[in-house]
Amino acid sequence: MREIVTLACTDCKRRNYSTTKNRRKSSERLEFSKYCRFCRKHTAHRESK
Repeated sequence: MREIVTLACTDCKRRNYSTTKNRRKSSERLEFSKYCRFCRKHTAHRESK
């Protein structure tokens, strides 16, 4: 059972990406290094509500 989650930039707090995750296997929040077009650089993007 996969659910859609949104990823927000840790610098500017904007929600830029969406992805899916399996809630049964991973309960902690996801974090990826992705490109933020508002900051114009690669930053850490963390799962938000």
